[in-house]
Amino acid sequence: MFQPAAPSRRALPEAREVVDADRTAPPSRGPAAGRTDGAAPARGRDAFFDNAKYLAIVLVAMGHAWEPLTDGSRAAEALYMTVYAFHMPAFIIISGYFSRSFDMRKDRLQRLVTGVAVPYVLFETAYTLFARWANDDPKMPVSLLDPWFLTWFLVALFLWRLTTPLWKIVRWPVPLALVIAVAASVSPEIGDDLDLQRVLQFLPFFVLGLNLRPEHFAWVRRRAVRIAAVPVFAAAVVLAYWAAPRMTSAWFYHRDSAQELGTTWWAGAVMSLALFGCSLVLTACFYAWVPKRRTWFTVLGAGTLYGYLLHGFLAKGSRFWGWFDDYAWLHTPLGEIAVTVIAGAVVTALCTPPVRKVFRFAMEPTMAWAFRRDPEDAARAAAERNGTGAGAPAGRGPSGRVRKGGSPR
Repeated sequence: MFQPAAPSRRALPEAREVVDADRTAPPSRGPAAGRTDGAAPARGRDAFFDNAKYLAIVLVAMGHAWEPLTDGSRAAEALYMTVYAFHMPAFIIISGYFSRSFDMRKDRLQRLVTGVAVPYVLFETAYTLFARWANDDPKMPVSLLDPWFLTWFLVALFLWRLTTPLWKIVRWPVPLALVIAVAASVSPEIGDDLDLQRVLQFLPFFVLGLNLRPEHFAWVRRRAVRIAAVPVFAAAVVLAYWAAPRMTSAWFYHRDSAQELGTTWWAGAVMSLALFGCSLVLTACFYAWVPKRRTWFTVLGAGTLYGYLLHGFLAKGSRFWGWFDDYAWLHTPLGEIAVTVIAGAVVTALCTPPVRKVFRFAMEPTMAWAFRRDPEDAARAAAERNGTGAGAPAGRGPSGRVRKGGSPR
């Protein structure tokens, strides 16, 4: 669906966007750089990607709200399967796209730790404690090796980012990632540690994002693609309606091997490739309809990881507390519409600047105390304090050599 880019002599521009709390690109230079409070967009942010992230995370929340309705409604199951075919791939591709500039540079590794690893530890612990309380299960262990519910994405993002330099040097990255994904889907011995099945089966989407360029996204936003997206989505819903009673939606979770889903290994390999193709087509159709201009929800795109992790408490709480069992009207057409609207409204509220400000300590901690200071950074800070200049580090000449006494000539 994505056409390969023609060779170009110009260097690939560094991505200046951020994927929620995990910033891998260098900050923009300007008064608005680094602003995450929503007051002003950071320079270099592309409204299209913020819009896409927000809409994708709304679909994630709606999908979680529809799950309890799928047993008694074939229509709900069809919509659920259609959305699950592309909402995470769409988000993961963007995550890969903005990981293109990731390397083992000190500041980027620090951001990977503070923006992904630390939130994983905190939310994995918080989810477990919440489940103990809400589900009356005091013996549920806190295990960082067994991601619970939504935290698998943080594990996956951490591992994908660490492998980014490797994907930059292999000759055929996407086909290789597909081979790994198919191999994982037929290997039940992988087990559940770190949710590696999901990490490996979703890997091709991340690697694809690493290899995309701005012109690929421009291509899917053409008018012809937008028009074609309507019948394609309609056909996908019809196909999902037909498939709903004939297949399990667990295929779209990518968390189990083919054998664990009760089929043969070769059928699993075929399904993995088929689902990858279907996901790509629907993701391209989704991108085709994402607005590229600034809208009222563009600012919310910077807080999608907040909405993603925080809405999980309500999504799981509604199951623990039996809301869908106690209120039968939720299983009526009107109730299904109400559930959809409520899920969209809740995740929207959780992406807003005030919520991000409250939970920034967990999602974007600075943790300067945990990292060694680079000698050049320390020298530069000392120079600024002493008034010897805010440019080059103190005691360095044009050649960068340290002079005796540390004073400028």
